[in-house]
Amino acid sequence: MTSNFKKFPASLTAVAIETPAGHFIAHFSKAGLARLEFPRRYATLPQPSVNEWSAERLQWLALTKRAILDTLSGQPPSEFPPIDLSSGTEFRQRVWMALRGIAMGKTKSYGEIAKEIGSPKAVRAVGGACGMNPVPLLVPCHRVLAANVHLGGFSGGLDWKLRLLAAEGVEVSKGRSNQ
Repeated sequence: MTSNFKKFPASLTAVAIETPAGHFIAHFSKAGLARLEFPRRYATLPQPSVNEWSAERLQWLALTKRAILDTLSGQPPSEFPPIDLSSGTEFRQRVWMALRGIAMGKTKSYGEIAKEIGSPKAVRAVGGACGMNPVPLLVPCHRVLAANVHLGGFSGGLDWKLRLLAAEGVEVSKGRSNQ
């Protein structure tokens, strides 16, 4: 599996976050959580010396872990770490902010997001922005479906999309959502 995140600066600090679903890899910038990777097989998991981290960064790590665990269990996180979406274009950032407004257990279409951000003809571009979402679990692109309520794609894979939607109580069968 190749990563879509090759443009991220080397200044990010990566750390593995252990969950019952596997190790997520969180990448922090100076401004907050800048990237989150779904579990997969890693030869080695990044474990920086968190003893050298500031109290603020340790808090971000704790908030990230709690938000991941809440989301995986189908509960809305009570608090998020600061999320740094500055790696995206202005258009992508608008899409990602709109995604953050989709309530847990609800879905929207790519077309609805395009209209919401004032670019109703940019449906494909919205799909592209969802695919480039650097924080796909906490910026919930899994809640975006294709036209006619089809699943569409997901950067973490359709198994993850189905799993997350099911945890939120969104029933999905044969490529359609019944919310």
